[in-house]
Parts: sequence; C-alpha cells; structure tokens
Amino acid sequence: MAAFLEGPALLDFCNMKILAGKIVLTAKVKIKKMKKYLLFSLAVAAFVFLVVLEIFFVQEKKADQEIQPEVIPKEEIGEARTLIRVSKPAVDAEIDSPVEIVGEARGTWFFEASFPIRLVDAEGNTLGRAIAVAQSDWMTEEFVPFKATLTFNPRAAQSGQIILEKDNPSGLPEHDDSFVVPVRFSQAKTTTVKVFFGKEQDGENTDCGAVSARDRTIPKIPAVGRAALEQLLLGPTAEELAQGYSTAINAGVKVQTFSIQHGVAFADFDEQLGKDVGGACRVAAIRAQITETLKQFPTVTEVVIFINGQEEDVLQP
Repeated sequence: MAAFLEGPALLDFCNMKILAGKIVLTAKVKIKKMKKYLLFSLAVAAFVFLVVLEIFFVQEKKADQEIQPEVIPKEEIGEARTLIRVSKPAVDAEIDSPVEIVGEARGTWFFEASFPIRLVDAEGNTLGRAIAVAQSDWMTEEFVPFKATLTFNPRAAQSGQIILEKDNPSGLPEHDDSFVVPVRFSQAKTTTVKVFFGKEQDGENTDCGAVSARDRTIPKIPAVGRAALEQLLLGPTAEELAQGYSTAINAGVKVQTFSIQHGVAFADFDEQLGKDVGGACRVAAIRAQITETLKQFPTVTEVVIFINGQEEDVLQP
C-alpha cells in the first residue's frame, strides 16, 4: 500500500503504523498485567473462601457437639446401671434412722441371696451397714426384688451416700461393682448415748476390763438401748483410733434380738461375736464393752449375752 503513497501521505501512514504498533504493544502489556492481577485476585478469593468454609465447618461441628448428648463408651457406664435399681429411698431423699432400702437387682448381683450395703458421709466415713436380702429366688439373671433396713448414726453429717455393693465372693477386684444413691440426713430430734471402748494408757492397756466412754449422737427413737449397741458394734472412728481407742469386738457383728425385762437386758448376737475369740483378756474386754454400754441406762441393772439364742459356753476364755 505504501507504493501508492508519496510525500507527506507516506509519512503520515508510517506514523500511524508506528502509533498502531505502540497501541498494540501497550494493550498487550496491559492485558498481561490484567492477567496477573486477575490470577492474584482469584487466588485471594479462593483463600478467603477456604478460610470462610473452614470457619463454617468449625462452627457447625461445635454446634453439633453442643446439641448432641455425650456418648459414653459402654465400658465406662459400669454394670451397676443395668444390674440394679433402687426405688426407695429416692435420690437426694431426706432419711432418718432406720432407713428402709427397697429395689431390685439381677440375680448375678447377689451371693447366697444377699449383698452388703454401706452408708457413708461426705468424707467417706462409714455410718452404718446392712445386708440386703432377696425376696424371691435369686438363682436367675432376671431382676430379683430385695429389701434391707439400715440403722445409722449421722453424727454431724448433713449428707451422704448409700452404697449397694455387688457381692463378690471371689475377692477379685475386676468383679467388684457398686451402685450409689445420694441422700440427705433428716435434721430431726436427736439424743446422745455412750459407747465403751478400750483405751491405751501410755501405750499399754493392762486392765482387760477397763473401758472408756465415747459419745454418739443418734435419732431420738424408743429403742435407744438397741441403737446404742449398734453404735458400739460400728467400732471407734478413725479419729478415736488415732487417739488410742480400740474394740475387742469382731467387725460385722449383728444384734439379732434385744429386750429389757425387770431390769435385765437380753442381747442376742449372731455367731460373728464369738468367731475366733480366745483368751480371758479379750473375753473380759468384749463383755465389759457390751455391759457398760447397756448399763448407762437406768432401766438396766444386769446384762445377759446370747449368741444365736444360746447363753451357755458363750464368750468363754
């Protein structure tokens, strides 16, 4: 085309061509810059999108955790939740002594139709014990009704726990299990009785029949003599043991019957009272603890001790 142009026209054409080249070059540079900016913008947008998406999923997960109930592994639930049910007393119920405990447990919770129950205060001190007894055939895997009556001394405690323990004749810890019922102690009227224990003097206790009185606060009930005996059978507290008090009576002894007739107290205990008891000194200590605990009452002038209804050959040295 330049062949048909001459002079100034050719010069203008050349200038226009140069200008067009510059425009094209400038456009290419701008397009290249715009591509880089566009890619950078897309990268930033993608990063922001991922951050927002992560925040969204975190919030959703947190919301799900707040809404969904905690799933406790089966092995952490414990057998007790599926093996025993207590209908009386209710959780956090206010109880008096004696308290009746009623419920049902699967036959595997029992041994020889029974299992032990303890009542402890908030510090874990034992306030009373009882034996729950099956009310029907326990040789089954089904639920079996049970009952127990527990006599206790709340002392100064305001709350505690009833611990129903699976009977475990094997003694192996992996077979242990228990069920706990939190309770509160009634602030009913109380009375103070005395229980008598041995007491070391300067590290020695030379008089086998020498006993010392300790106070116990119990609910004010008509059968105060039996209640005092049951407090005696609980033995010294941890604090009293540290002070040198002791008992010659076996742990786990139960009062079977008790009555007072014409000034004579008749106390019948189970065979645990005489189990592995030997020696004149220990026999004298056991008799002294029981006799002095009962003679604190003005209606008692004499004490007769029985084991399973037998008086002869009871607590012989």
